Amino acid sequence: MTKLEYTFKTDTLFKMLFVKNPDLLKQLVCELLGIPLESIGHFDIMNPEMPPESLGDKFCRLDINMTVDSQRVDLEIQVSDEGDYPERVLFHWAREYSSSLPSGKDYIELPRTVIISIINFNQLNCKEYHSEFRPLEVTRHELLSDKMSIHFFELKKLPNDLNKKNMLLLWLNLFKAETQEEIDKIKLLGVPVMEQAINAYQSLTVSSEFKEVERLRDLARHNEAAALRHAASQQRIEIAKNAIQMKLPIESIVKLTGLPQDEIEKLQKIDSP
Repeated sequence: MTKLEYTFKTDTLFKMLFVKNPDLLKQLVCELLGIPLESIGHFDIMNPEMPPESLGDKFCRLDINMTVDSQRVDLEIQVSDEGDYPERVLFHWAREYSSSLPSGKDYIELPRTVIISIINFNQLNCKEYHSEFRPLEVTRHELLSDKMSIHFFELKKLPNDLNKKNMLLLWLNLFKAETQEEIDKIKLLGVPVMEQAINAYQSLTVSSEFKEVERLRDLARHNEAAALRHAASQQRIEIAKNAIQMKLPIESIVKLTGLPQDEIEKLQKIDSP
């Protein structure tokens, strides 16, 4: 198996690929939302930019925000489970919904706001790979409003078989693919949209523009990891200093902090009157 250096889940590639190929994005969104392609009259990407300075931001989201006719639709890839994803999605929905009311307009003019998350981990306690949430009354299941829609597509739950007539599963399997063989298997089905998406992906991964963006993103990840390591080291040192003040044995401080004995002895000398 040939491991892919970059997959459709790589956040920089995901953003660049679909911003540069809006027709592909439009077809993907239609499959994710289960709406006919020909039914869309207006389709616009609201945040096509990816400023280099934002790539180093810890909270940088490489989502794609769109207007699809009268709806606001936000599409995001999430690879790792950080433990707070449902809350994060609700926050993003609330921000998108509340910020879309034109000044001086009535609340009735707030657009339907849809958040779509393609996630590479199991979030929900169900066997289905697709779940949609809306605000419902808990007993009667009466819909309060159709202006909230939150979709989760869980890649780990996809069925193993590929069907060239099931475009949604073909798209999701592109995102799930980790090897060249998996990509080739989808391409061999001869589905024109899949061939177009794979060709665009392959062209982008070798482009100097993408490589520079990914270099900046990777540098930001390394800097953040280094900062976290430094912060953790400083925390251990502070714990050791407090333990020295409490006159704990060196052996106990080593076990407590994980610091080497010689470093603790140096701290003892510094703290000695």
